[in-house]
Amino acid sequence: MPPKTRASASKRTVSSGNDDDGETAGGKRKAAAPVESGKNKESSESPQSCRWLMKSEPESRFENGIDVKFGIEDLKALPGQTSCWDGVRNYQARNFMRQMKDGQLAFFYHSNCKEPGIAGIMAIVKEAYVDHTQFDKKDVHFDAKSKPDNPKWSMVDVKYQRTTKRFLPLSELKKYHVQHRAKGGPLKEMALFTRARLSVQPLTPEEFDFVLRLEDEEPL
Repeated sequence: MPPKTRASASKRTVSSGNDDDGETAGGKRKAAAPVESGKNKESSESPQSCRWLMKSEPESRFENGIDVKFGIEDLKALPGQTSCWDGVRNYQARNFMRQMKDGQLAFFYHSNCKEPGIAGIMAIVKEAYVDHTQFDKKDVHFDAKSKPDNPKWSMVDVKYQRTTKRFLPLSELKKYHVQHRAKGGPLKEMALFTRARLSVQPLTPEEFDFVLRLEDEEPL
C-alpha cells in the first residue's frame, strides 16, 4: 500500500534493528535549507548530538498485513516531502530522538535490504513529541504498556533534503571504519559499527562531513 502523508513508522523505522552485514543492528514546519555541505548552524553543539543517521527499510516486508517499506523516494513523494518518524521502540534510539533539534541533519539509511547504506539526507523539522502509534491497536508498533498519561515513545518530523550523489553502501563505509580503527580517522568509532543495533544513531560533525565527501569520490 502507498505510504500515507503521516504514515506510521511501520513504513519507516527499524525499531530495534536487525542490520545489515550480519551485525544487528506530520505537523510540518518550514524546512531547513537544502544541503550543499555537511556544515550548518549546529557545528558548535555537542559532537554527539548534532548530526544523525536514521534507518528505514526500502524494500517491502509485511508485519500483520502491513507493508513496512519506506525508502528515501517514499519520503520524497509525500506532500511537503515531510513525514513523522514514528515506531521507534528502543529506549536509546528514542532518547537520541529526544535530543534532536529543529534544523539538524540526518542521513537516510536504507536498512534490512539487499544493499544497505546511505541513500540521502533529511532535516529534522519538528522536535520530539508523543508518538501516537503506541496507542493505536491496529498499528504494528502498538504498545499496550504505554499509557496516554505517561507515554513511553516519542517521534520527530523529518523533511527530505536530497538524495546523495551516489549511494554509499555499508560495505564501503565498513572499509573506511576498519582503516580508521587501524590508523586513525573520523570513522573509527562510528556508531553504525560500534552501536549497530540502533535504528537512530548520533554522528559527530567530523563523521558526517567525512561520509558526505565520499559522494564526490570513486567507490573504495
